[in-house]
This record gives sequence, structure tokens and C-alpha cells, in this order.
Amino acid sequence: MDSDLDRVDIAIAERLQRDGRLSNTRLAEQVALSEASCWRRQKRLEERGLIEGYQAILNRRKLGLGVMAFVQISCHEHSEEVTAQFERIIQAAPQVLSCHNTTGEADYLLQVVARDLDSYSRFVEKVLRTLPGVSSIRSNLSLRELKTDNRLPVSELVSL
Repeated sequence: MDSDLDRVDIAIAERLQRDGRLSNTRLAEQVALSEASCWRRQKRLEERGLIEGYQAILNRRKLGLGVMAFVQISCHEHSEEVTAQFERIIQAAPQVLSCHNTTGEADYLLQVVARDLDSYSRFVEKVLRTLPGVSSIRSNLSLRELKTDNRLPVSELVSL
């Protein structure tokens, strides 16, 4: 944790994480600061990279993205050049929501969305199977989403 963060910084981050559209006036009220002081603290958190940005959370199913897959990719080649090419392709693929270089059986774990199984199959054929250095691809399809949340447990960092 950033050692310069205090309870007020954590409270600001936690509230903005819950509602990124929260006005400075309401935020200042909730954390018991003047509006000017609250604004300065929020800007400092942004400048230091603790707050990376703001976005709307969209409902993937209502947008027609009915398939969520978790894909394990193992590689037989780990050269710097092949790895860089692999990462460029993955980063450019809008269907890939997240990609993690992992320990264990697989080298990478991807979270992928698609309209339907046919669309997912095309993504596997045209993108994943063409990735350099890949030796195996294992897909696990989500049958039911029990929890999805991008909010970090910042209130656990400092008891408020």
C-alpha cells in the first residue's frame, strides 16, 4: 500500500469506486472535507496513479455477449520476441477482457467474451490458434455468473 495514504484518501477512493459519477460536493460531504480539499485529494490520487480512470459498467448480456470463457494457454516457446508478439495480439483483441501471466499448468489465463458459441469458436480459430509459441488452449465456459465485481476492498486497508 502507498504509505502516504491516510483514512480520508482511502474513504475517497472507496466511495469513487462505488460511484465514479459522485459529485465533488457529495463526496466532500461524505468524507467530511471542504470541497476544495476533497478536490485536491482526488486529483492527487489520480496523479499518483491510485485512481486510473472512470468508466460505466455495462451489462454484457444485455449487449448480446452471452458467452464468457476462461482460457488457459500454455506455450512451448518463451523467447522475448515471441512473448512480445503474443502479448501485442492479446492486447489488441477486444474480446479479451483480461489476461494474466500465471504460475501452474498454464502460462496465461484469459477472460474472453463473445456473442455466442459460434462467435467464440471463430475467435479461437482466427486469434488464439494463430498465436505464436502456443502449445495448448483449454477453454472453460461459464455456465452461471455468481459474482462479478471490479471494486477492490479498499476499506480493508484502513479501518474507517
